[in-house]
Amino acid sequence: MPHMLTAANLPDAIPVFPLPGALLLPRSRLPLHIFEPRYLAMIDDTLKTQDRLIGMIQPREAKAEGDPTLHAIGCAGRLTGFSETEDGRYMITLSGVSRFRVKKEIGGFTPYRKCDVSWTGFDRDLGAAEKDESFDRKSFFPLLQQFFEAEELRTDWESLEDAEDELLINSLSMLCPFEPEDKQALLEAPSLVTRRETLVTLIEFAMRGGAEDMLQ
Repeated sequence: MPHMLTAANLPDAIPVFPLPGALLLPRSRLPLHIFEPRYLAMIDDTLKTQDRLIGMIQPREAKAEGDPTLHAIGCAGRLTGFSETEDGRYMITLSGVSRFRVKKEIGGFTPYRKCDVSWTGFDRDLGAAEKDESFDRKSFFPLLQQFFEAEELRTDWESLEDAEDELLINSLSMLCPFEPEDKQALLEAPSLVTRRETLVTLIEFAMRGGAEDMLQ
């Protein structure tokens, strides 16, 4: 039987995987392809733990040699899918559990990075899926179609249109090709409504930018 994660039993320290542009959100799934030795070691160690949590976090731009500093907020996912290729790479799936705030990085003997974290302030991440009562799908989908055409992205429109609010907004936040800082803004949005408003703003900004590029 899987170990149930609640606010009371989330760990104080977790391994973190700094990956620019990769966004994980609570109750969403992120497939990852792992091949770097230190992250293969991280997966091996994570599989031995009871909670199987890994923190996805955006690195800040490195100002000097060495590991870049990390953003203050990331999202932890439970390792729920795992397979190994013949040449030793791992294909994994993380299921988003809760966002966290980094308290401090832990020095130690692991080849990967670990942090002391706080889960305070992200209580709704462990609850039921959020709804967005003010979401105007009628105006949103034409905008989204324009954006996908401009970015040459393909999707199953029927599935998108049938998706519940949270699944739709979070999936688009994770999948759309935004800059890492924009992905961070989507992660830090305090509610689903705020995330949807941020998403629409980013799409509109990208569409305006694309039109300006064509005029130059």
